[in-house]
Amino acid sequence: MRSPVRGLPPSDGDKVSDNTPLLQDAPQAEVAPVCCSVRYNLAVLSFFGFFVLYALRVNLSVALVDMVDSNTTSADNKTSKECAEHSTSNQVLHNQTIPGGYVASKVGGKLLLGFGILGTAVFTLFTPIAADFGVGALIVLRALEGLGEGVTFPAMHAMWSSWSPPLERSKLLSISYAGAQLGTVISLPLSGIICFYMNWTYVFYFFGIVGIIWFVLWIWLVSDTPETHRTISHQEKEYIRSSLKNQLSSQKSVPWVPMLKSLPLWAIVVAHFSYNWSFYTLLTLLPTYMKEILRFNVQANGFLSAVPYFGCWLCMILSGQAADHLRAKWNFSTICVRRVFSLIGMIGPAVFLVAAGFIGCDYSLAVAFLTISTTLGGFCSSGFSINHLDIAPSYAGILLGITNTFATIPGMVGPVIAKSLTPENTIREWQTVFWIAAAINVFGAIFFTLFAKGEVQNWALDDRHGHRS
Repeated sequence: MRSPVRGLPPSDGDKVSDNTPLLQDAPQAEVAPVCCSVRYNLAVLSFFGFFVLYALRVNLSVALVDMVDSNTTSADNKTSKECAEHSTSNQVLHNQTIPGGYVASKVGGKLLLGFGILGTAVFTLFTPIAADFGVGALIVLRALEGLGEGVTFPAMHAMWSSWSPPLERSKLLSISYAGAQLGTVISLPLSGIICFYMNWTYVFYFFGIVGIIWFVLWIWLVSDTPETHRTISHQEKEYIRSSLKNQLSSQKSVPWVPMLKSLPLWAIVVAHFSYNWSFYTLLTLLPTYMKEILRFNVQANGFLSAVPYFGCWLCMILSGQAADHLRAKWNFSTICVRRVFSLIGMIGPAVFLVAAGFIGCDYSLAVAFLTISTTLGGFCSSGFSINHLDIAPSYAGILLGITNTFATIPGMVGPVIAKSLTPENTIREWQTVFWIAAAINVFGAIFFTLFAKGEVQNWALDDRHGHRS
């Protein structure tokens, strides 16, 4: 048997000490092979699901340029004159989210995630029609898409609570959620190509149809739990069940009061909020920064806007592998891995985000720094982003719904503040925007490091342990 993993002394609120092996007192079933396994098939399918989701999410940011150009003859934008002109660019729109974890616990993550993406895809198909009716109809349609998008991450977390063995958790979830980054990488330039060679309406038709095709595969091949899957092997089913045996609760009611009083939960909330401030600063304002300060043309902006997210995608995949390797082979405690990866994924981007504001008009260096900043953020996928499953796997979807609700505030407030801070679009004004995002990121990293936990909390378990029926 492995020696105990390293970590902090257990606190009064901890049911399972972080100083003990993850699977203590649980029957040690033989590890099921990775190749052709159902759990990794789920990771790949969900990867493509989030790929489609983010493609649907950002396609408007590119198509909007042609949509506006087809209805206007002049622009009123105030563009910085500090750097030599390369041309104009586009802007990126952000998404809204709602807590979907509770709904997932009632109807199942499979249906909630599936219909969430299907609804977004169907509404996307109607975007050209809504645009013909005017801005109001388009805003309503995008708001409805946001409702579908908002439940997807909590629904997926709820599914992983039953599918991810603790020592494979970082790998499985990083694969799953990395689809979001690759969806951004592919859809930004691809949408620009479709607009250039065809028509902006085909952007919405193409990605909408892809979303519907994914939904059919998802409903056909996926189940909410290993017990209900039709083709899973007995070895893999027993491996997953035994690894989660002492981590899941069988109680039907949700322990709302102790949950909301849990400091480890609020550590995730603060980290998620802080990280998203920088993320939304990049997602919504990176193309604007390129337009107003670096002044790229549309085609160049489409590809260069995608480069940082490619780096983040690659980092997510590799960090997931590294995190579980440290836990399984080097006996690092869960909380140690979560803290280290969160610190790298939050303080690292803060440093390069600030540095990007001090290189003047050197657009190649600016893109490099912004790419490094976004890439390092990928470490958080194996840090606070999946800590919900560590502290309360039975309620992971609900916890993510809670943290996601707070984490959407930066998406609404951040761009407004950034806009108010950059009335003249000067480099100095943008430095202030980057400084604020970096400071918030550092604060979140420190707060999470001080108060996060890596073990199942007392309130997330009941008196008799066992896999949920």
